[in-house]
Amino acid sequence: MKLKALLLNASLKSSEDISNTESLMNEAVTIFRDKGIETEMLRLADYKIAFGVSADEGNGDEWPLILNKVKEADILILGTPIWLGEKSSLATQAIERLYGSGSMTNDKGQYIYYNKVGGVVVTGNEDGAKHASSSILYSLSHIGFTVPPNVDTYWVGEAGPGPSFIEARGKENEFTMQHNQIMTYNLIHFARLLKEHPIPAEGNIVETS
Repeated sequence: MKLKALLLNASLKSSEDISNTESLMNEAVTIFRDKGIETEMLRLADYKIAFGVSADEGNGDEWPLILNKVKEADILILGTPIWLGEKSSLATQAIERLYGSGSMTNDKGQYIYYNKVGGVVVTGNEDGAKHASSSILYSLSHIGFTVPPNVDTYWVGEAGPGPSFIEARGKENEFTMQHNQIMTYNLIHFARLLKEHPIPAEGNIVETS
């Protein structure tokens, strides 16, 4: 069974800079690739993503390129740093743009994100990881993604300025690494279940005028 995983890194840094969030996301990538899952990670800051809530805002908007990859994926992970206790502005924008296509339907007439699973990765120097995770996971569920159990992993340092995930050797944090493994395996398991047994169309076909 062929599965595809797409990871969107909502760091405010472009790919020219090191991202602590990407470093933790790479732990999931390692497991995905070990299990033979086609995996791709995109840095959202590398793209010109317009503000709005539609599939294509025009005028050079590059979100449609990302949306096409989301459509092809079975697994989506959104990774974000924490700023002032919140997910990044790019993470919010990604959710808004995903929502903008939420009324689109698949070949059965269901919402387009049905039979896809979603998870979240969070890094930061202060608290807010669970708040950011709950916001993202609820949003994904609301627009049609399936959210399996325990599909968030995070690392936060002490309050105030200090070393971030890489410098603080976050990979040595047993809790973070354990939850990365749980998240990744649960995403794989549920993605396979939905591939073999898609959500029946009965009762959830979207009526369009």
